[in-house]
Amino acid sequence: MIRRGLAMIAAGLALAGGGPVPLDPEDFMAVAPAEAELGQLLFYDAVLSGNRNISCATCHHPRFATSDGVSLGLGEGGTGLGPDRVGLAENMPEQRIPRNSPALFNMGHRGVTVLFHDGRIEVDPSRPSGLRTPMEEEMVAGFTSLLSAQTMFPVLSGDEMAGHYGENEVARAVRMGRITGEDGAWDLISRRVADLPAYAERFAAVYPEIAAGRPIGFTDISNAIAGFVAWEWRSEDSLFDRSLRGEAELPALAAVGRDLFFGEAGCAACHSGALLSDMQFHATGEAQIGPGKAERFENHQRDLGRGRVTGRDADMYRFRTPMLRNVTRTGPWGHAGAVDDLRAYLAAHAARVSDAPRPRLPEFAPSKPDFAIWESAEDRDAIAAAAEPGRALSEAELGALMAFLDTLSDEVALEGRLRIPESVPSGLPVDR
Repeated sequence: MIRRGLAMIAAGLALAGGGPVPLDPEDFMAVAPAEAELGQLLFYDAVLSGNRNISCATCHHPRFATSDGVSLGLGEGGTGLGPDRVGLAENMPEQRIPRNSPALFNMGHRGVTVLFHDGRIEVDPSRPSGLRTPMEEEMVAGFTSLLSAQTMFPVLSGDEMAGHYGENEVARAVRMGRITGEDGAWDLISRRVADLPAYAERFAAVYPEIAAGRPIGFTDISNAIAGFVAWEWRSEDSLFDRSLRGEAELPALAAVGRDLFFGEAGCAACHSGALLSDMQFHATGEAQIGPGKAERFENHQRDLGRGRVTGRDADMYRFRTPMLRNVTRTGPWGHAGAVDDLRAYLAAHAARVSDAPRPRLPEFAPSKPDFAIWESAEDRDAIAAAAEPGRALSEAELGALMAFLDTLSDEVALEGRLRIPESVPSGLPVDR
């Protein structure tokens, strides 16, 4: 009975422009248990940061659905976790992290072909590394996936993990442009890890080339972390997913929301496919807060999104379509996390309007004011002018869509599989 009902729904949605697509287990990265366990330790170990005080988990923590629970986080110079993170008086952060920390669900799926809000790394079979990244000709081979390559960026960012110039050898190497090769930033981090016997033993047990004598490289660290993330937060057991497999039915209001999502509301024009993302870039008129994306020598606070990567006018203020598993738990929402109310965000997002920011920001007095772009009529007009056509939603439609989005929550993935380790080989504190 359930399967027949699903078939009827699918047939009706196909006429409306395409229905839901189930996740295929074969599309997920295969991960060996020992590699995932090694990656788990590295993910929670602050040894990868320049000052040994920030781990991957600091900004991607299971307590906050693999994000950090705030609009724009505090990286280097901060202490604490999530909304409780504050700047250290003796070493204040230079600015907030410019964009909202993205969730990590289903990052090991082969359908993930671009990463970061602006897609500055993406799969590109024409390049020797198989990837296009800002490293260009310096890009090294050995990353087993796009997810693995993603880890190379936070450890090089002074605001995120590397630390400010002069504070440590990693930050100095980054500032001098030494990333790859001997004594480059990646080499310095790799040697830190290799010098810890517990890591050396685990790497040798996971990777035969290392057991045969090859030194531990940064790509090995990245590959292990990617394996952990892919396994830990693989999300395929939401009520929505089970309904697609014929194992459950959606509640009545959620079913109405599903039909709207894949039909008249037009959500699936961008949130398509098994991952509910077309992996493309769209301008939706979202409000921007925070320091924006600018080089240190630039004095503006704009975030031009994909346009900053390509330089094309047509790409200005476009951002990657996010995947939606567990979306009701991953707020605040938007590339700048400007709205801490999903219903309000959904209404503004659908209508392509910049609603007033409703952020969740840790207490901090940044050098660049948090609301400079919102308070600039010129910048707000530019964002609005770039926005693609939208559609206002009624209160009834909003209620139905919210009910549907709630069926995308997956408690197995939210809880994680390996979870937080009791300790890490460096002996440094573990964020809990």
